[in-house]
Amino acid sequence: MSDFLIYFQIGLKHVLNIHAYDHVLFLIALAVPFSFNDWKRILLLVTIFTVGHTTALFLSVFGIIAIKVNVVELLIPITILITALYNLFTAGKSSKNGSINLVFVITLFFGIIHGLGFSNYFKTILGGSPSSKLLPMAEFAIGIETAQIVVVFVVLILSYIVQTFFRFSKRDWTLVMSAFIIGVVLPMILESEIWKR
Repeated sequence: MSDFLIYFQIGLKHVLNIHAYDHVLFLIALAVPFSFNDWKRILLLVTIFTVGHTTALFLSVFGIIAIKVNVVELLIPITILITALYNLFTAGKSSKNGSINLVFVITLFFGIIHGLGFSNYFKTILGGSPSSKLLPMAEFAIGIETAQIVVVFVVLILSYIVQTFFRFSKRDWTLVMSAFIIGVVLPMILESEIWKR
């Protein structure tokens, strides 16, 4: 198997891992307010998240940034919670350019946090100098981007089915899914190792 496929698959599995569903939860929270008509905007958000994720890996591999694992593991579900809460408060409201730009900036920041959560493992699977890790990092990023697009596509299909065949309004679908996500991530936050000192 080529090196490209190895790191591409690691990127895919990083997102599509049933045991590490926090990434998928974030993507669901990110995508649930959108429909197929918004595909350009959601694709841009996903790509911005990947850029943030890859930036964090880059900064970590080159030793520019380091953060305690238990802090990152607390911040990741908090980013998901914030995204779901944002959906609750904005569901059914027309999006304005100002709030869109804010969502882009927040998505980039959240991508950095999620990338930091994976950086320690990523450094252990790659040997050699930091510069030799650049190509594998890019291959890994392509795997992540592909997996994220798959997840978002599935969310958009589910949204379409629920809104078309079950007559849910877009607002109600967003509220239900966001409330579900909040119910999943709150225990993750409360059970974090950081509180057990």
